Amino acid sequence: MSYQSEAQLEEQMIRQLVVQGFERTYVSDRDGLFSNLKTQLEKFNDKTFTTKEFDKILNHLYKGGVYQKALTLRDRFQLELEDGTSFYVRFFDQDSSSNNIWQVTNQVTQEGTYVNRYDVTLLVNGLPLVHIELKRRGLELKEAFNQLGRYQKHSFWANGGIYQFTQIFVISNGVETKYLANNKNSSFKQTTYWAKENNDKITDLREFSKEFLTPNRLTDVIGKYIVINTDKQLMALRPYQIYATEAMVDLVRQGEGNGYIWHTTGSGKTLTSFKASQIITKMPEVTKVVFVVDRKDLDYQTMREFNSFRKGSVDATSNTKSLVKQLTDETKLIVTTIQKLHLAVSKARFSGKIEELKAKKMVFIFDECHRSQFGDTHKNIVDFFPNHQLFGFTGTPIFAVNASKNDMGKRTTKDLFGDCLHKYVITDAIRDEKVLPFSVEYVGKYKNTSANFVDIQVEAIDTAEVLNSQDRLEKITDYIINYHDSKTFDRDCTAIFATSSIDNLIAYYDIFKRKKEAGEHDLRVATIFSYRANEENEDANDLIPSYDEELSLAAEENSQYGQLHSREKLDEMMSDYNCMYGTSFSTQNKGFDNYFQDLSKRVKEREKVGASDKDRLDILIVVNMFLTGFDAKKVNTLYTDKNLRYHGLIQAFSRTNRIMGDRKSHGNILCFRNLKEKVDEAVTLYSNKEALEVVVLPDFEKVMDKLSDAIAKLLTVVPTISSVDHLQSEDDELVFVKSFRSVIRAKNTAESYSDFTWDEMPISQQDFMDYQSKYLTIRDRVRSATQSQKTSILNDVDFEVELIHRDKVNVAYILGLLARVSASTPAQIAKEKKAILDMIAGEVSLRSKRELIEKFIDENLPYISDLDLIQDEFERFVQEEKTLALDKICSEEQLDKEQFSALMETYVYSSQEPIREDIFACLGNRPSILQAREIGERILGRMREFVAVFVEGMVA
Repeated sequence: MSYQSEAQLEEQMIRQLVVQGFERTYVSDRDGLFSNLKTQLEKFNDKTFTTKEFDKILNHLYKGGVYQKALTLRDRFQLELEDGTSFYVRFFDQDSSSNNIWQVTNQVTQEGTYVNRYDVTLLVNGLPLVHIELKRRGLELKEAFNQLGRYQKHSFWANGGIYQFTQIFVISNGVETKYLANNKNSSFKQTTYWAKENNDKITDLREFSKEFLTPNRLTDVIGKYIVINTDKQLMALRPYQIYATEAMVDLVRQGEGNGYIWHTTGSGKTLTSFKASQIITKMPEVTKVVFVVDRKDLDYQTMREFNSFRKGSVDATSNTKSLVKQLTDETKLIVTTIQKLHLAVSKARFSGKIEELKAKKMVFIFDECHRSQFGDTHKNIVDFFPNHQLFGFTGTPIFAVNASKNDMGKRTTKDLFGDCLHKYVITDAIRDEKVLPFSVEYVGKYKNTSANFVDIQVEAIDTAEVLNSQDRLEKITDYIINYHDSKTFDRDCTAIFATSSIDNLIAYYDIFKRKKEAGEHDLRVATIFSYRANEENEDANDLIPSYDEELSLAAEENSQYGQLHSREKLDEMMSDYNCMYGTSFSTQNKGFDNYFQDLSKRVKEREKVGASDKDRLDILIVVNMFLTGFDAKKVNTLYTDKNLRYHGLIQAFSRTNRIMGDRKSHGNILCFRNLKEKVDEAVTLYSNKEALEVVVLPDFEKVMDKLSDAIAKLLTVVPTISSVDHLQSEDDELVFVKSFRSVIRAKNTAESYSDFTWDEMPISQQDFMDYQSKYLTIRDRVRSATQSQKTSILNDVDFEVELIHRDKVNVAYILGLLARVSASTPAQIAKEKKAILDMIAGEVSLRSKRELIEKFIDENLPYISDLDLIQDEFERFVQEEKTLALDKICSEEQLDKEQFSALMETYVYSSQEPIREDIFACLGNRPSILQAREIGERILGRMREFVAVFVEGMVA
């Protein structure tokens, strides 16, 4: 059986491109290339050029390298004609594919340092804008990628650098096909598969050509979806970024409708949002595009990233006054914080100046749209701008399961932004190698040293005292010092250390500092946190907050945050930073903002070529800052002594998983708390594309009955407001606090219904507010007293810090969640089974295996007690099912098993479908001419199905 040669693959592809609208031309050398260029530019511009005029055009085209030529392609050239007049020469129409002239040629020879012959070139208006490098079937795709690197060094720059006009490279071996922008600094990991809108990869060259290498799609990709950044590099959007952008632009064209984009953290949401913003700002019906972030630190970072894609594309607003100015001047694209935007529409001194915008078309794009939208802020913004369209970007949407209650009830991302316009979840990104998997290590355990330990009442144990004990923090610090170099490639990467509170952060920082002064390490450690003026120590809950609290505390954009003592401590820490790096930061004036920016830049710019070791930062200790929205390729490790869950967990972990060449294979997560159940829970949720988006609230009557019951119980404790003053003991006060808390919860739920009124309540709204005043006074006193009564167990606990467990969070790990189906109750079994099967339905590479995995869950999993055996048992099960499936095909189709097995092995090995003659050779009797086609197609279809189930993308 013969294999398709590279020349045959090339010819087959060219014939297909001709059918798709490309004219075949036979350009083979420099003279032919430039002769054809003159002819096509004349057709495209509807103008004949003399030899001297064309020489001037060539001189213009010769200027610069890839970056300059990309700008030249998209611009016009003012040509002085021989008759003394001027003519503007165009090179590419970014808006209409039919106006461009499309040609395909092959085997063009160029001589630079060496002579090179290129496989397939797509010429657009005579310029080589797409280059395709092919390898025969069976060879590694990376060979084609490496060959492009050789051409860039040896010959693309020859003949005036005409091949440096290439915008897109395509590499293929027939069965694996990828594309990338013309960027000499790209690694193989930056190559991208084209995909369907549902993220189903298109790897076969024929299908790729049909979907991607068409005049319409290439016009969009080159004209709209190539970003020329200020580092003078070309970036090509990935398919999911393009589909998301197109979905947003289509809604704006329609003039109505909101929506959100669910693209997993680390997949390039900022680039997608920039491109969507850029396209929408050019639409004449749109007055302003406002990109909204939820914290000041992200304001600066997003502005910098937007401007890195296009210099001067946006100015971030420094305060609300600046925002109002930009809203009223010619600025079309604005980056601001939600706090400033809220002040602009809610404060009379600002809102009066932007009143005229109420009649204008406004488009708002919210970054990480779940975090600061659940309250009056969202309502005030949409009410002020009636002619608005809202779009949200998030890697971690709020679903029914992780929606939290607030004064508007439980709300999801869908409630606020409407339908999800495009999904690209964490399993998609890991499968496509657009983000790295996580390696999660659970470190630390506590050993009982007291015989009386078991007798201690669990609810009375002061667990905070254990977690914050000096002994524990010391041992964790020692562990980090010992293992930091091995986790960060000998400090080539930076680690972030997430702590549970400002107090803990300070304690850890002091330990690191003391040990450094004692000569126990020489790590460079820095920290940053937000401080608040004149407040008690924050009651930290260890979770990344939604920032509603932060917004409510921001009466003005320039107000101070944090405790006075913590501010003084931060100044001391900033002084240490100044000594390390020769800076002069403090918390005075804008010093905090400048410090943040310097810290951010120091970590981010480690990835730049030639970054100096003297600027290195090893560990950044934080509470919440830098755990969301901060992207740096050379952050590869997260230490966490902090409780995390759902979106907060995925956000924090995702600081570590940006692609960085071949050496960085995963993000390191070292958990000093037992987060395994929360990790599994979060990864399962954000891998399920069918996650429930709607919170189903109970009937209004049931909600009101619950509220009435809660009020009735409260009145049995304190019949009147004055009764609260006569509570006899702390126990009585605790009963009151719990009773009124139940009323608050029931009231918050009831108020989310439009039917709710106070008219039929057992107490009036005024009475409720009076009770609340009493509750707030007593609550803090009861809380303090309860805390002081907790039993200390520090003397009974011995801290050991060692590796307990490690999980590699990738698609195989997700399959490993099958162990959960071994839950104790039938209801739990059904729930976990459904969650896993829903996840499989959302994971493209596993869809064809749903029946296989469901059978394994039902028939095998109940008998596996050891979690570590699941993968081995699954592999054994697959092999058995594979044999049975092959036997079934042979039996039902009357095929010779030995011959057909050999044919199947060849098909699997070569990825090339067999011809009918080879299939018929496995049959005892050759079918008639009338039957041959039907039988051949049926057997071939069953072979494809067999490969899809048992070979392609098999995870285990």
